[in-house]
Amino acid sequence: MIYPQVCSICGKLNSKSLCNKCKIRLEKEYDFKSDNYSQDIEKNFKEHHYFFRYENLIRNQILSLKFHEKPYIYKTISYFLENKRKNFENLKKYDIIIVVPVSKKRQKERGYNQSELIAKEISKMLSIKIEKNIIKKLKNTPPQSSLNKEQRQENIRGVYRAFNIEKIENKNILIIDDIYTTGNTVNECAKVLVEKGINKQSIGVLTIAKD
Repeated sequence: MIYPQVCSICGKLNSKSLCNKCKIRLEKEYDFKSDNYSQDIEKNFKEHHYFFRYENLIRNQILSLKFHEKPYIYKTISYFLENKRKNFENLKKYDIIIVVPVSKKRQKERGYNQSELIAKEISKMLSIKIEKNIIKKLKNTPPQSSLNKEQRQENIRGVYRAFNIEKIENKNILIIDDIYTTGNTVNECAKVLVEKGINKQSIGVLTIAKD
């Protein structure tokens, strides 16, 4: 009664977190695509899947989820994707999901990992288990969005480490993050897996949007 569910886009009361009008607007932005990097020696993963281009409505939603303490926005995104699950059937080839981690400091400040909130919903849709404690972020770093291309690459160099590799050996792995801009973050996460003996061709990346 005090905090009723509303559409996170327009703010009107709506039990499904997304009103029909805004659903139609979001529908126009939806464009599930996959990019193949199997022959790209600079990438430590085989392919990248994404649902939106990072612009307009979805951009505002992700920014609010990530930086403006509005974790409930993940419900809007997941509700929309729930009705699109037939479009990404090929994601079911993956055996496990790994979420790009945030540092302990950032987790404490924000209270949640926005990528993990989305990943949990996708895990349910695809019936793929999330495997935790595989990749950890060892130190807090400035947000990638505040840096230029060169700074972003240096910013995340060496900050991730892989653990419990035996849990993911001989598995197809899907790394999930919120936004793909330069790809440095997911590439670094995939790199620590490859360095532990995981085949690049068994690693895929999924983000909500691509810049």
